[in-house]
Amino acid sequence: MPVARPSRRIAHLDMDAFFASVELLSYPELRGLPVVVGGARIAPPKKLPDGRHEFARLKSYSGRGVVTTSTYEARALGVFSGMGLMRSAQFAPEAFLLPACFDAYRDTSRRFKAAVAQIAPTIEDRGIDEIYIDLTELADATLPLVRRLKAAVFAATGLTCSVGVAPNKLLAKIGSDLQKPDGVTVLLPEDVASRIWPLHVKKINGIGAKTAAHLEKLGIHAIGELAQTSVDMLTQHFGPRIGAWLSRAANGVDDSPVVTWRAPKSLSRETTFERDLHVRHDRAELSRQLAALCARLAEDLNKKGYAGHTIGVKLRFADFHLVTREITWPQAMFAAESLLHAARHCLKRDLFSTTNRQRIRLLGVRCGALTDREQTAVDSAPKSRQGELPF
Repeated sequence: MPVARPSRRIAHLDMDAFFASVELLSYPELRGLPVVVGGARIAPPKKLPDGRHEFARLKSYSGRGVVTTSTYEARALGVFSGMGLMRSAQFAPEAFLLPACFDAYRDTSRRFKAAVAQIAPTIEDRGIDEIYIDLTELADATLPLVRRLKAAVFAATGLTCSVGVAPNKLLAKIGSDLQKPDGVTVLLPEDVASRIWPLHVKKINGIGAKTAAHLEKLGIHAIGELAQTSVDMLTQHFGPRIGAWLSRAANGVDDSPVVTWRAPKSLSRETTFERDLHVRHDRAELSRQLAALCARLAEDLNKKGYAGHTIGVKLRFADFHLVTREITWPQAMFAAESLLHAARHCLKRDLFSTTNRQRIRLLGVRCGALTDREQTAVDSAPKSRQGELPF
């Protein structure tokens, strides 16, 4: 029998097709049309003498870029975030293609969160386009309160959002996706069986592709089927911790609090190259890309006031084989030069020992074991000569 805590009132607010919606503020003539945002080195739309814009079409794109987001009209044609743009063109060749503008997205994100905080200050930031809000202590009735929040977001940004309200974060997250776009869904404990159980298990936040595939092999597709599976069976296949969580989640049980501040465990930067770069023939370009990633990572650390003891490097090769290496240093690092020295130290020759690992598709740098920058008196890293390492 589903159990929840009716004393709590938690909202999950999710901006509708956020990146694409921000772009449509600049190009309102594209409203209601299939629009895709993403890719690399896409020129912004050209403004014509009559004031109209000339837009690129998805079918004209050539390269390795991926979809950052798409409008609901493009999604209806089968184009979703994370898909390769060239593959997406098979589904929606005439869709309009726009470059991503992350400065605009960050600014809009800041404005919508500030607008919500004026009404309901207990907020858990979950990313650029979504937040959890604890409404428990507010006196307003739920629907009028949610309408106020949505109106405040629209006034601050010109954009719509969808909101789910429930006794806990798990159900609120599912609810915000049930009536998109511009929807409101209120879920009560007694609604779990009728409204949540018919959904696919992937609708539960935390069940990824691998877990869903494992569940499907067990004949478990819907959340209701998962709820009716014994904890012993789930524990047998997923272990005691995950097995117990799966059972609770399927029954709508979640006691996790709304966390108003959370220190990051790590910060990272990565890039996927337009073409595979050869570890020897393209060494100069790889060196430049590694230095640029470390410089951007240093900027992130500086903005957030962190330094880190652990530096990691991530490499995805042309055959999609993924390799990560990391080094932990006694003193924390935050300067670009120190990050670069440490990253190069991670790049041992044995990573490139086989022919099919001579070409690199993706390069990333991560800084972990973060600490408060003010507590870091010295920035230092293992020194190594570049000539001794691949790049």
